[in-house]
Amino acid sequence: MRKKESAAVISAILSALSVAFILKLFFFDFMIAEGESMSPAIRSGRVLVVNRLAYGFRPPLRNAYLCRWAQPDEGNIIVFYTPSGDLAVKRCAGVLSGGRFVALGDNSLGSYDSRAYGPVPLDNIVGRVVGIK
Repeated sequence: MRKKESAAVISAILSALSVAFILKLFFFDFMIAEGESMSPAIRSGRVLVVNRLAYGFRPPLRNAYLCRWAQPDEGNIIVFYTPSGDLAVKRCAGVLSGGRFVALGDNSLGSYDSRAYGPVPLDNIVGRVVGIK
């Protein structure tokens, strides 16, 4: 009887971990903000909740969306890969023709953003910040 109970507990734990992994990989992600480029809205060390499906479906380890159903609105705080490949959190300042957007940090004096590296492809977006803890 003990072996059956142990197997059931292990099975339940593995199932819960699998569901959590799938949710994190495809739907929501949690990230810790680093730096002061989005200060005062987001201070370094804050936990960000990111909706990976806000603008479309972008599978992990892929550099483009398979299906896109929305674009960021001006003012949305988004997580994306910069042209150099770094992960960044900035505010969308507008979507341009040609599938690009302008990303600006709230702290204009301390932000490395589109003023330095130019417009960013929409396919670089990981998701939209929907919560700050």
